[in-house]
Amino acid sequence: MTLAHGAGGRFTQQLIRDIFSAAMTDVQADQDGADLVFQDPPDSRLVFTTDSYVVSPLVFPGGDIGKLSVIGTCNDLAVCGAEPAYLSCGWIIEEGFPTESLFALAQSMALAAAEVGARIVTGDTKVVERGHGDGVFLNVSGVGVRRLFCHPRLIQPGDVVIVSGDLGRHGACILAQREDLQIQTPIESDCAHLWPAVSRLSPLAESVHCIRDLTRGGLATVLAELSETASLQITIERDRVPVSKKVASVCELFGMDPLYMANEGRMVVFAEPRREEDILESLGAGARRIGVVSEGRGVIASSQLGGSQMLDMLSGEQLPRIC
Repeated sequence: MTLAHGAGGRFTQQLIRDIFSAAMTDVQADQDGADLVFQDPPDSRLVFTTDSYVVSPLVFPGGDIGKLSVIGTCNDLAVCGAEPAYLSCGWIIEEGFPTESLFALAQSMALAAAEVGARIVTGDTKVVERGHGDGVFLNVSGVGVRRLFCHPRLIQPGDVVIVSGDLGRHGACILAQREDLQIQTPIESDCAHLWPAVSRLSPLAESVHCIRDLTRGGLATVLAELSETASLQITIERDRVPVSKKVASVCELFGMDPLYMANEGRMVVFAEPRREEDILESLGAGARRIGVVSEGRGVIASSQLGGSQMLDMLSGEQLPRIC
C-alpha cells in the first residue's frame, strides 16, 4: 500500500476493483453511494454511503474535520440524488487530545448536519495510545432518500458539462495552511453542502443525467473516471474552468494543476443541452458550462490558443490527507 492508494485517482480505482469489489460482490463502486431497494412500501429507495476523514490540519479556514466529515458524507448522498436523512459517526481519538477541542468538533458536526436537515443518530468512540492517532480520525456513514435518479451510465453524447462554482479552493486552502503561506486574506475551503443545489435541479430531473462531487483528484480525475465508466469522450475548454486568482497563484507556486486540486463543495453536472440555461440559473451565478460529451474515449482539455491536453486520473498523491 502507498499513499497514492488513498488519493482518489487511478491507484484508488485499482484498489477498489482488485481488492474490495473482488472480495465483496455486492459493492456498488460506480457511484458515491449504494442503492438500498425495499418492496414495502413498493419502490421505496434509500441510498447508503460511508466515508472516513483524516485531514491535516484538523482546523482550517472555512471548516474543520467535524464539519468536513458531515458535509463530505452528505454530499456523497446528494450527488446520487438523495436527500441526507440519518448519519452515524465513528471517532478514533488519540490519547491526550483536549476535551475542549473534541467538544468543538462535535458541535461543528451537529451544526453541519442541522444545516441540511440530517440527524446524527448513532456512533462509536475508540481511543488509541498517544502518538498513534494524530488527534482525531472520523468515519461518518449516511442514509438518504432518493429524490431524483442520476448515474454515470446515463451520460449521453451531446450532454453539456457544467461545474457549480470556482474550483480548487479546498486543496489550495489545506496546502497554504501546511506550508504556512503568509496570505493577507487566507484562502477559505469551499466546504459546503451540495444538497440545496441538487434539490433545485429536481424539476429538471429528466434532463440531468449525472452529478458528481469534485473531491480528491479534482475535476480532471472525476472526468476521467466518468469517461471510462460511460465509454464516452469529454471535451472541456480549460479557459472556461473557473479558478480564483488566489488558487491559481498557490498552484503556480507549487507546480500544481488546479484541475487536479480537491474541492469539498463543488460538483459537475451532465445534462441535455436544451436545459443548459435552466440548470445554470438553478445552480447560481458561479456555475459555468465548461464542455461537452461526444462519442469516443478519454478527456480532452482545449485552450483558446488552439492546443489540447489529454487528462487522466491522478496517478500519484498530489496532496495527502486532504479530507
